[in-house]
Amino acid sequence: QFARHIKKSEGQKTPKVELQISIYGVKILDPKTKEVQHNCQLHRISFCADDKTDKRIFTFICKDSESNKHLCYVFDSEKCAEEITLTIGQAFDLAYRKFLESGGKDVETRKQIAGLQKRIQELETENAELKNKVQDLENQLRRTQVPASPAGSVTPKSPSTDIFDMVPFSPISPQSSTPTRNGTQPPPVPSRSTEIKRDLFGAEPFDPFSCGAGDFPPDIQSKLDEMQEGFKMGLTLEGTVFCLDPLDSRC
Repeated sequence: QFARHIKKSEGQKTPKVELQISIYGVKILDPKTKEVQHNCQLHRISFCADDKTDKRIFTFICKDSESNKHLCYVFDSEKCAEEITLTIGQAFDLAYRKFLESGGKDVETRKQIAGLQKRIQELETENAELKNKVQDLENQLRRTQVPASPAGSVTPKSPSTDIFDMVPFSPISPQSSTPTRNGTQPPPVPSRSTEIKRDLFGAEPFDPFSCGAGDFPPDIQSKLDEMQEGFKMGLTLEGTVFCLDPLDSRC
């Protein structure tokens, strides 16, 4: 009462609230937004009474679930403090009867539900914090990313070299004018001609195996065939004795 007079003299008004009394507890809500400001479970309320000298004031004491401290809630009603106190007492009686009918299972269930709801709220808070951290990390990665090179600009790869610092030879690779390591151009490689080479007099080189079968007598042709088969098998001409028999004038 003294604190109420002090606040009134200072021009402060006591905020208005709305009470919801049930067998589960007393909820203190904002009268406009209906937001729950305090949820005092019935089994945590240890004392409830009204002021016998002032019909407008009543109070109850409830143990806080988080701090385990006993908090005293004092209300100033419109001369109905006694009726509100009796209503809370009736809620205790109904809750006790329900407890006897259910064998105590209902109270345990409500405790478990309250614990689960609290755990869900903690997990939601933790989830929101983790989402913020992930968003911050994504923003940092976007800031530290190196800008990509423009399309079409491809960095040429230098050919791999061997242990002698030389580019490996490839017969199918085109000849390129790549400068050597000392900065000078390599000597031009002569192109291979597919034409048949001729001697000084313009005649084609003699190849006894490319002659027609009708150019030699049958005995000489058979010797040539044997020699050709021997060359295919890896024989050489070392130590071979040639006979200078007269041949046909056509050779």
